[in-house]
Amino acid sequence: MTDKELITITIDKYTDLQRIKRENGNQENKELDYQLKVTTAKLSSLGVNVEDITF
Repeated sequence: MTDKELITITIDKYTDLQRIKRENGNQENKELDYQLKVTTAKLSSLGVNVEDITF
């Protein structure tokens, strides 16, 4: 797998997690928050600025 493919897959995962978080509204979900944090760290380590893709 190339770096570009890895970045694309990770961005897709990040946006999926964001959509789930948005649909949860104010309901707390510690696992979802953790997955978002880990995915953000992975994207940052790959040189992706997550602020550009956060909604």
